[in-house]
Amino acid sequence: MTTLERVVREEWGRLVALLLAQFRRLDLVEDALADAVEAAQKRWPDDGEPDNPSGWLVTTARRRILDRLRAEAMAARKEPLLTVEAERRPKEGVMADTGDVVDDDLLRLVLMCAHPALPPEGASALSLRLVMGISTADIARLFLVSESTMAARITRAKKKIVTAGIPFAIPGTEAIGERLDVVGHTAYLAFTAGYAPGSGPDLLRAELAGEAIRLARVAHALRPSDTLAHLIALMALQHSRRDARIGDDGELVLLPDQDRGRWHHDEIADALSLLEATGAATSALSESYRLQAHIAVEHATAPSAADTRWERIADLYAELETISPSPAVRVARAVAVAEADGPAAGLELLDGVEMAGHRILAVRGELLARAGEAEAARIALRQAIAVCENDIERRHLEVRWADLAPDEPAQDT
Repeated sequence: MTTLERVVREEWGRLVALLLAQFRRLDLVEDALADAVEAAQKRWPDDGEPDNPSGWLVTTARRRILDRLRAEAMAARKEPLLTVEAERRPKEGVMADTGDVVDDDLLRLVLMCAHPALPPEGASALSLRLVMGISTADIARLFLVSESTMAARITRAKKKIVTAGIPFAIPGTEAIGERLDVVGHTAYLAFTAGYAPGSGPDLLRAELAGEAIRLARVAHALRPSDTLAHLIALMALQHSRRDARIGDDGELVLLPDQDRGRWHHDEIADALSLLEATGAATSALSESYRLQAHIAVEHATAPSAADTRWERIADLYAELETISPSPAVRVARAVAVAEADGPAAGLELLDGVEMAGHRILAVRGELLARAGEAEAARIALRQAIAVCENDIERRHLEVRWADLAPDEPAQDT
């Protein structure tokens, strides 16, 4: 990964926040940053990488914006007024408020995107693209829709902000509380994109998952709620296994095969304490996070894979499905039921379930293999391989598919 790719991937949201803080024009900021990245692609190979790559991008983008403002001012014959006003606006990282309400750049920008004029799903999708820099294709996978549908949804959210003149400003203290569910949902989706990227060369993006947890913690510190507490515990428990999920060879390590000594047990302990200190769920969303957190507890506290209480996990997934039904929950429940009651029981739960992507095909293939139906398993795994866009997961599926190949008959001599 080049320096430019890393900066765009890891710092895009911060750069957007800095420029929006000064200019409050989403259309200008996005276009200017895109122009700055294009300029970097052309100039850095010849001129050398700057000492401060992100600063170079911000400075270049700022110049582009000021040029655009001057052009607009010229057209309106108000150039002196608009240009002076733009240059007098707050400098990097300083918003209209003084930081008394929100002093975290990432939370500021997500709160801005969570404007009540936008539907919650549109607000979350916009935050994931604009703030977190997650690709439209991967966002589409998170929402279980096509990439074209998601691209249109994000475009509508942007146009709503621009055409309706929605201000990119921090809401008042009371209004913040109304937006925190959207912030939490955005954090959860961003964590999922980091924990299990839908595409690309990485099995996980630990920095993105960690930033999502931090976002939820900052929001919880600002306005504590059982919903955010349950969500933080859930994400922390899953994130605690990050170092054990990839082997020394860079390949996927399944949960039963992970070295539990590499789990972050201090993070597990903190999450357990948070769950214990948090009251009962006060909404369906909070209860959904709570149940998922307790599923993660079962994995985190089992002394070994053989000691995992799969019956308990299957029961928790059944509860989760009653309040938050989805194909993803059904697939996860099928896995737990297969571990508790055998592959046939798991396969029965998958009957009639439709879900985009490779996961359901991979699960069905594995359960068919365990049920002794090798040829059907190979067909399902081949279908999963064909649609899997994550390089490491695809290699794992290819190895599993090859393992199920029928033995070649011995050749007569």
